[in-house]
Amino acid sequence: QVEKMARLEGKMTDEDFFLGALGDFTEEQKNGITTTLSHYGVFNPIEEAAKAAQQNVINAISAVSNSHPENTPAMVEKILRQKEKYFTKPAIAVHYLHKASADQLKKIGELVKKHRVLFTMHAAESDEWVQENVKKFGSRTVETLEQLKLASSHILLSHCVHLSGREIDLIKKYKIGVVHLPTSNKLHKSGEFDFVEFVRRGAESQVCLGTDSVISKNSLDLLSEALQVRIMHLHKHRVLYEDLFKMVTSQAADILKLGKVGKILPDYQADIAFWKLKDRGFLPYYEKEPLSLVGNMITHGGRNIRDLMIRGEFIISNRVHNLVDESALLWKLQEAHRDLRKRIGK
Repeated sequence: QVEKMARLEGKMTDEDFFLGALGDFTEEQKNGITTTLSHYGVFNPIEEAAKAAQQNVINAISAVSNSHPENTPAMVEKILRQKEKYFTKPAIAVHYLHKASADQLKKIGELVKKHRVLFTMHAAESDEWVQENVKKFGSRTVETLEQLKLASSHILLSHCVHLSGREIDLIKKYKIGVVHLPTSNKLHKSGEFDFVEFVRRGAESQVCLGTDSVISKNSLDLLSEALQVRIMHLHKHRVLYEDLFKMVTSQAADILKLGKVGKILPDYQADIAFWKLKDRGFLPYYEKEPLSLVGNMITHGGRNIRDLMIRGEFIISNRVHNLVDESALLWKLQEAHRDLRKRIGK
């Protein structure tokens, strides 16, 4: 699937990437998501889509790419030198650690330290990829990060299904961020994230939640992902609803180094999702314990978002997007999808 996806993305135009990203960002916003960590082989189309939707975006571009083999750390450095001029927050990505050379990773490490940006990658998604890393570097993924002096709180690892106990200890030691993607891991038969081991080793505060993408989930909704976490791990560990809520708000903001984001407090950025209380799924709730609303929200899902504020401005009002004509966008996406199929002979 990874190889097929790389071939498909290699046939996509900048307009395809722009429309796809705009479709994703607006769908996420309708589900109450105000901030996206993206990972593409291109940068500018994602920048333009974020501006059009006014979405907060950490725009991670591949320095070593399956779909865009021309990408290099030097190319990424040109973007980072101008990072203050962009609407999005530039970041660095590779698909897997073993796809990059030691020299490339050394250069990326220098860029992370110099520009103080995030470096994200898939990690230990399958045992096959773990063994590829061992074959190339002589160690498992997180161990390699430590050996190459890359391990830090600026590292963000997705999946992390096949980690050793020592690797989880290293994640805690270096405050490495982990994105748990339960639906994706189930759909692609990758295995099961060992949440219990993260709890046992005191590393659960390093975990936030993600959707992976529309390739790996039917809808870009983090609340249904939170429910999936609750269900998936219930036979071993009961993840509290309030902890799940933190994984998609304040804890995620800390891991992504967003600053004063993720809470409703004075001086914090006004990124706020509004739900209609008098709606199925929210009522009834236990009035003496308002926290029960959080459980209702997670079990009911994010589809009932009513309004969305980003940076103090209403992007969605009464379920209508104020910046993007969604009907026109959906038709453009369908046309682009049809044209892309023709280009790849499908």
